[in-house]
This record gives sequence, structure tokens and C-alpha cells, in this order.
Amino acid sequence: MRERPLGRSRFSQRLDRLTPLLMITPSVILIAIFVYVFIGYTGYVSLTKWYGVVPDYTWAGLSQYEQLFQLERFQADISNTIRFTFLFLIASIGIGFAAAVLLDQKLRGTIFFQNVFLFPLAISFVVTGTIWRWLFNPNQGLNLLFGALHLDFLKSGWLIDTRTALYSLVIAATWQMSGFCMAMFLAGLRSVPDDLREAARVDGATEFRVYQFVILPLLRPIILSAIIILGHISLKIFDLVFVMTFGGPGYSTDMPGLYMFIATFRQNLYARGAAIATVLLLMVAVLIVPYLIWNLREEPER
Repeated sequence: MRERPLGRSRFSQRLDRLTPLLMITPSVILIAIFVYVFIGYTGYVSLTKWYGVVPDYTWAGLSQYEQLFQLERFQADISNTIRFTFLFLIASIGIGFAAAVLLDQKLRGTIFFQNVFLFPLAISFVVTGTIWRWLFNPNQGLNLLFGALHLDFLKSGWLIDTRTALYSLVIAATWQMSGFCMAMFLAGLRSVPDDLREAARVDGATEFRVYQFVILPLLRPIILSAIIILGHISLKIFDLVFVMTFGGPGYSTDMPGLYMFIATFRQNLYARGAAIATVLLLMVAVLIVPYLIWNLREEPER
């Protein structure tokens, strides 16, 4: 049997090593240009005096950020974002986990209710906002239902009341994303070996203790992933607010993403819009970077 020349063998090995790099090189170049280059450009614009349609790259340092954080509107945006994120995470994860526990009991009709919970994931936040804007209409939707049931004490101004507008957004967002949490938790629950549950029950643990000391520790990575994903969504929320309230009444539901859109494309304050975008990027980084560090540290232990 004739052996292949040594030089050809080395060439084939090098080609095998280079092929994956050559395959991903176009994607890496495109991502570098259309993501990181534009991130850097946005950060640079936020340090200029660009007001108006005509670009103005006069250096302004951090003055845009100083002015931004002194604005009453942006202060309200940050406060609304923190409140919305906290309530959205608690509601979505809580409802999603409770639904997953019920569906894990494998009762009759489980598949039907599982599909019902997952249905909102098939639509966008724009559609969700349109649906819930109608439901929260003071003269229609929920108020009409409560009136028919003689539950007038449950009627509310919903989106037109500064006291309830933000909570209405939380309800709409939770309706869409709780099914996502349910799917994650259900997959995690069904991956827990039955032997562990039975061993805990044999040792005298109640069902609550089984979930507290056996199941929840095993679901910790899923819980953390849900927090990261939902937190990322809530920090950049735009379309739901745009459709349902457009930031009103007043600034009660205004968010940084919406203000960035208005400042940039409605008021032509490009430097301010770039500053808001940079602040949003830093907020998301504060949420995601610790998770990435934790994940990298956990990987060798596995």
C-alpha cells in the first residue's frame, strides 16, 4: 500500500485546522463592524455636542452625561426601570415556577395548559401591547367585565392613572414572559431524578422541604438564567411601552429606551440619545458580566 507524501499530510492537517477559522471569519468581521464598531461610534458621539441633523463632533467630554442625570425625566426613567424590572422578575419567575410545579404533576389536560402558557411567546411585545391596551381601556375590556360581574371596586383607570400605569405594564409583560419561565422550570423539574425525591421523602422530608432542599438547589442555574434573560429584556424595554402608554401619563411609565428614541429621532439630540444608549449598555453589562464570570468559574468544576 502506497503511503501519502509527508508534505501532503502536513498540508491536510493545516487545512483541517484553518477550515473552521475560515468558516467563521466572515461572521466575526461582520459582527466586529456592525456591533462593536458602532458601539464605539455611539460612545464617541455621546462625548460630543451633536445637536441637530448636521453632525457636530465638537468634543464635550462627560457634559452630556452630567446634563442627562440632572434631567427630571431621566431620573424618573431610571426609577421606573428599577421598579419595573423588580416587579417583572418577581411576577414572571413566581408565576412560571408555580405553573411548572402544577404541570409537573402530570395531571389530565397538562399538554393543553402547557400550550396555553406558551402561546404568548409566539407573539411580539407590539401585539401584546395592543391587546392589553384594549383590555385596560377604562370603557372596555376588564372594566366592562368587572361591571358585568358587579365587581365595581376592581375597576381602575389602568393606563391613564399614574398610580397604576406602571403596574399595568408589568401585568402585560408578565403575561407574555411567564410562559418562558414555565418552560425553563418545567424542563428543569423533569430532569431531577425521581430517586432523589424519593430518598428525601423516605428520610421524612415534607413536600415543601423536598422542593426547598433538593429541587431548588438543582434549579439554581435555571433561576439565574431566567433572571439574566428577563432582566436584559426589562432594561431595554421599548416596544411595549411605545404601544401601550408612550411613557405617560406624565413620566410614570417612561423608560430609557423610549427616551433614547424620542431624543434621537424626534428631538434630533443625537449626542444625548447616544449617551442614553451608552448608559443602557452599561446597565446591561452590570447585569450580564457577573453572570459570565460566574459561569466561567463554574465550568472547570463541572
